[in-house]
Amino acid sequence: MSAHAPRPDDTGAIYQIRVAACLDARQCAAWFDGMSITLCADGSTVLQGWVADQAALYGLIARLRDLALPLVAVLRVE
Repeated sequence: MSAHAPRPDDTGAIYQIRVAACLDARQCAAWFDGMSITLCADGSTVLQGWVADQAALYGLIARLRDLALPLVAVLRVE
């Protein structure tokens, strides 16, 4: 089986991911390695950082699901 050729959507990018929960940045830092964690006035939390590819993005979203964190938005910044 040959490896597939990289598609344009396979390249990494910076993402902002908002969840409807107030996370403790110190406690969650290990769960979201390399992501900045910002608490918002409305009680939500924004994770921002480099995501290597679509597989890594889906893995991050799955981790949020496994932690029962309600996903509000996913935005590709760059």
